[in-house]
Amino acid sequence: MGALPAIGGFIVLSALFTALSPFFLTRLNIANLLTQSATLMMLSIALVFVILISEIDLSAGVTGGVGMAIFILLTNFAKVPWIPALLAALVFGLLVGAFIGFFVAKVGVPSFVVTLGLFLGFQGLQLVLLGSGGVFRVETPELIAIMNNNLPVWGGWVMLAVMIVISIATGFYDRYRRTASGVPNRPILLMWGKVAALAVGFGILVALLNQNRSVSVLPIQGVPIVVPIALVILWIGTQILDRTRFGLHLYAVGGSPEAARRAGINVAGIRIAAFMICSALGIVSGVLSASRVGAVEASSGRAIVLSAVAAAVVGGVSLFGGRGRLVHAAVGALVISVIDNGLGLLRLPAGISLLVTGGVLVLAATVDAVSRHRSGGNLTRT
Repeated sequence: MGALPAIGGFIVLSALFTALSPFFLTRLNIANLLTQSATLMMLSIALVFVILISEIDLSAGVTGGVGMAIFILLTNFAKVPWIPALLAALVFGLLVGAFIGFFVAKVGVPSFVVTLGLFLGFQGLQLVLLGSGGVFRVETPELIAIMNNNLPVWGGWVMLAVMIVISIATGFYDRYRRTASGVPNRPILLMWGKVAALAVGFGILVALLNQNRSVSVLPIQGVPIVVPIALVILWIGTQILDRTRFGLHLYAVGGSPEAARRAGINVAGIRIAAFMICSALGIVSGVLSASRVGAVEASSGRAIVLSAVAAAVVGGVSLFGGRGRLVHAAVGALVISVIDNGLGLLRLPAGISLLVTGGVLVLAATVDAVSRHRSGGNLTRT
């Protein structure tokens, strides 16, 4: 069923919280929800790459925290320009991913053990780099702007126009590729229907966010800057998984590593690359977290990774591997953020949010297991 249960849950939860709180469906809260979910969404997208190959990365969150500690040390103390400092953090993420991938793919250590070890070790590394209880302010305006500033009013409409053009171009390219391969095409009305749904849905969102949502004298309007950044990363990742040989091989390894090996796929190389991508996107998640808070502390990234795993599973990514898409993780992150946001508006204890999120996760995992069991049974009978 993919992301359909998560989409249904998102609609039901949104309707429920709208009825229970007059503040949920307001312009200000919608903008807050988008920025609130961005960090979780990015980390859940990162984890999809390793979950697809039936692995896990418990260290992705703290990898982002260490990466931002390196960024702070370079920019605040060594006075390195922010772009080289950010590139250094990303290189650190890639090296961590390669380290994990080597032990998993070459040595044969379970990913749970390797990444749990790094999860614990990197907490100590953060303390070494930043000091016990150290909190350092982010002094890079460009970084702060990502989560706290907005596009100009016209920028939101330009973003929507680019999305529509890319969606149409991608649709026609897919039809051309299917025709060239001799594969039957779906009705073209289905493609135009998706484009129309995209235009209407995001058009309403852009129009809503372009209105003044300030509760003070200074106006606040426009689409948050993080939205197009997240959409670009989501689109690039989707193209990699859906339209490249690497993406095809990644799904193949997740479906059956032995079959993939016999088909000539470099299984070890695919696993290492998946962990490298995951850790690099973990750094991006750390950037978004630091931008939103405006500071980097020694405990950054410790608590979010389990929520990111939950978001991917809730969205429809299978923990058994070989099934799921990045957009599923994005939808799952929105569902979990809606739960947290809505219960917060109702002023319920934080423990209630964790209980509800845990229940939703168990339900989503159960649906995935039952669905896979039935699919396997049908294949056996046929």
